[in-house]
Amino acid sequence: MSARRSVVRVTIMGEDYTIRSDESPEHTREVAQYLDDTIRGVMNAGAAVETRKAAILAALQITSELFHARKAPEEIADRLAALSNGVKRLLPPAKRGQPL
Repeated sequence: MSARRSVVRVTIMGEDYTIRSDESPEHTREVAQYLDDTIRGVMNAGAAVETRKAAILAALQITSELFHARKAPEEIADRLAALSNGVKRLLPPAKRGQPL
């Protein structure tokens, strides 16, 4: 099943871009707005004066968020495994080998 590509016009830091994407137009606009907000936040924080440098710092910030989000399921799985092991220790010995 092939999704229809959408064409969306967005504005990032005052510049217009035409984006072709398999994502919905709403998603593309939301992503562009998030990028614009992040770049502006970097510039307002005084971390960068030039738009190009602010865009790179914003990309690093967004990439960091992505890496943290990717690790979250692993951390949750590790916590659940530890909790499960803790509960198993509370069970009678005959029940410990059975899956919970």
